[in-house]
Amino acid sequence: MQTPEKKRPVHPRLAPRFEVFQDAAGEHRWRLRAANGEIVAVSEGYTRRHDAVRAVSRVRMLAAKASLTVTR
Repeated sequence: MQTPEKKRPVHPRLAPRFEVFQDAAGEHRWRLRAANGEIVAVSEGYTRRHDAVRAVSRVRMLAAKASLTVTR
């Protein structure tokens, strides 16, 4: 019988993450950073921080259900 592999905990700085921030124009935006720190997505600007946070929740939910389409 095989023993189950132990998963190493992912250090928070090495995991992909969303960040909500205020830009130079005063708008609130979110960005998604890959595990290597590269920014892979940035949102539109929101007037309220709360709206940017809600958008992150929505993206997370929808991405889990999204299909992949590859075009030539």
